[in-house]
Amino acid sequence: MALYMFNLHIPVGFGGLSIVAYILHQPVLDPQTQALSLLVIDVLELLANLFLLNSTVRPEKRLVDIFEFNLVERNWLLASALGFGILILIVFLTSIIIDVLYGVKDVNNPVLKEMLLRSDISKVACIIVYCIITPILEEVVYRGFMLASLVSTMDWKQAVVISAAVFSAAHFSGENFLQLFVIGCILGCSYCGTGNLCSSIVIHSLYNAFTLLVTFLS
Repeated sequence: MALYMFNLHIPVGFGGLSIVAYILHQPVLDPQTQALSLLVIDVLELLANLFLLNSTVRPEKRLVDIFEFNLVERNWLLASALGFGILILIVFLTSIIIDVLYGVKDVNNPVLKEMLLRSDISKVACIIVYCIITPILEEVVYRGFMLASLVSTMDWKQAVVISAAVFSAAHFSGENFLQLFVIGCILGCSYCGTGNLCSSIVIHSLYNAFTLLVTFLS
């Protein structure tokens, strides 16, 4: 996990756009270029992450084992629907607390809104990044790999809390830490409850889609 965080996620996730701007000789990327750059960066990070995990996984296991697809016994679709509903409710409540502490914002992410409004191309790029690539990437790392590793050494509730805290801290957003922590806990509980990573991926994807819609309409 430390190898991923310091050698891959932080440099690529937080410095990728700066590298693109340097290559294109543009001090500030326009919203469409930024959206397309995010798409390329996230795809590359996902591929690199899967390669890294596949290289470090124990010989007796396969990387695909973390998905444990078992629709009949696990009923992960029902868990996904329930988890998403609970997530929206709790995030709404925590949003009230955050508004009290930090004040109400007209737009939670103005940069994202600019990308969504720029063009159809940037809109599609944002949807792919936030609703497909990012959920798969983060769930594989924080739930499929990190949480699963922690569960093997401690109580699953403690493992969920620790993985959620790391997940939240990795976003480097102080004012959103509480919400991200809550999201991480719900995603972790979903994964532990179903034994299926598809459940947390679906919840994560639906939540990001909801966030995109709210940002677009705000």
